[in-house]
Amino acid sequence: MTVNEKQVLQNTVKRCREKGIIIPTYKQMRDPSLVPGKIKNQLKNIGLWDVNPLNLFRITWKNEPVTSGGSYSEVNYMSLPSSLTGIPCTIYVLVGKYFPTGSHKVGATFGPLVEKLVTGRFDPTTQKALWPSTGNYCRGGAFNSTLLGCDAIAVLPEEMSQERFSWLENIGAEVFATPGCESNVKEIYDKAKELLAERGNTIVNMNQFEQFGNAIWHYAVTGPAMEEVFNNERQDRQRFAGLFLTQGSAGTLGAAEYLKTLYPDMKLSVGEALQCPTLLYNGYGGHRIEGIGDKHVPWIHNTKTMDLVAGIDDNVVISTMRLFNEPAGHAHLKNMGIDNSLIEQLHLLGISSIANIIGAIKMAKYYEMTADDVIFTVATDSMELYGSRVIEYRKLQGEYTATQAAVDFNGKFLNLGIDYQIEPTYYEKRRMHNLKYFTWIEQQGKTVEELDAQWYDRDYWHNTFSQVDEWDSLIEAFNRQTGLLTQ
Repeated sequence: MTVNEKQVLQNTVKRCREKGIIIPTYKQMRDPSLVPGKIKNQLKNIGLWDVNPLNLFRITWKNEPVTSGGSYSEVNYMSLPSSLTGIPCTIYVLVGKYFPTGSHKVGATFGPLVEKLVTGRFDPTTQKALWPSTGNYCRGGAFNSTLLGCDAIAVLPEEMSQERFSWLENIGAEVFATPGCESNVKEIYDKAKELLAERGNTIVNMNQFEQFGNAIWHYAVTGPAMEEVFNNERQDRQRFAGLFLTQGSAGTLGAAEYLKTLYPDMKLSVGEALQCPTLLYNGYGGHRIEGIGDKHVPWIHNTKTMDLVAGIDDNVVISTMRLFNEPAGHAHLKNMGIDNSLIEQLHLLGISSIANIIGAIKMAKYYEMTADDVIFTVATDSMELYGSRVIEYRKLQGEYTATQAAVDFNGKFLNLGIDYQIEPTYYEKRRMHNLKYFTWIEQQGKTVEELDAQWYDRDYWHNTFSQVDEWDSLIEAFNRQTGLLTQ
């Protein structure tokens, strides 16, 4: 640690001591039974979205599913039966609604910020955290920044939902809207570069597409949560057969790095919007699946782990969103024999969550999976963050009718096919990996040497994810310096 880093660390310890900030470890986020009793007691009087430093201890899949107070519970998840999906295997969906901000992205942003705070590489007294994102990541970053005594800057596309912009402004983040939609990631990068050039060392870029802390959080927390659900639910002959995740920032794919050490025969399918097929076709375009960005391959994506790549039609995602959230859609599902208790949970699935479920179904059909197979995916967020989209499509497409519900469920959702999916060969994975060059080497200043190390160095990815144990030790040492745990 340099002299400057030691001074910055002292500044950070002082700031956290003054604001009563205790940082949870990854072990505690994975297993909240390790959280000190006095913190658990205090959480009973704190709302899930409250801007209170103790809500750092709610960055876990195991929050009691209530909006205020509450303690910890089992992993929050949904089980999707064959009656809904039309496939014989079970799909388990981890539910992100019960994180602070209503999305698991508070976890993805925890890693990049905290590892800099506890190593003296970010000074909350003089620097702002810059969160370039297509939505939930900058919300999570702004929230965590506030809880950790830092100021935040959010950069996101202007066509993202109004709920995102309103929330960011209310929490006090400095907000910049860039041209375009979910697919316009380069415009976000350009704005971040502009801000860095203007403000220099007063801001630190937390770009989700290059921050390994994003994926490491999912490796340490999301992967084990899926393992736990599987062990609790598995029947005699069932196997952990597959994991489907949209690429997005590739952060959630860190869970696959963990799970493949336990279930080496499992398949990993990685999805993207068919309207912007970067992995499939080196393509371009725009799409409406809020929560996944495109036109590039994230620096933190290990393309070697993929077994399948899938294009998800955003038209089917949007029609399913209406089916799952309109009264006529609920009525049709009930008429088709879907249990009412499941219908009442469909609001837990946001737009990208629906894309993940569609991808999981396509994956099951591609591999001809049976009742002995189990697939996992995640619901990043819920429809709570997309209420304006339901109203928008009602205006664009008219009132949602019983006929349209039948078309969307029986004609589209139950008839999902195996189209627009490929099992990439070694050289197809290499082609996808090489796409990183144009974004990260030519535009963002990464080195060819590290790009090659990601592909050829057998230890690169293992060493990257194994950092989590070191970070836990640093967090524990940081908390000892603040002295707050002993008060």
